[in-house]
Amino acid sequence: MATKKLKFEEALSRLEEVVSSLEAGNVELDKSLALYEEAMKLIRLCNDRLDAAEQKVEHIRLGEENGTAGEEEHDD
Repeated sequence: MATKKLKFEEALSRLEEVVSSLEAGNVELDKSLALYEEAMKLIRLCNDRLDAAEQKVEHIRLGEENGTAGEEEHDD
């Protein structure tokens, strides 16, 4: 599964599925390792997306404090 193209919600949902499969304990070792690897990629993806969202919120917040929120530069 190409994790880079997943939206945050899709990645989180898939991560929940993978964790459930691993917790069930009825998966062969090779499949468990592959699922674990996929889970780690999904965790990194989710963390990266959350970090990016946090930075965007902080940027917006700082813009509001400086009176520039919602203003965009225009080339007239």
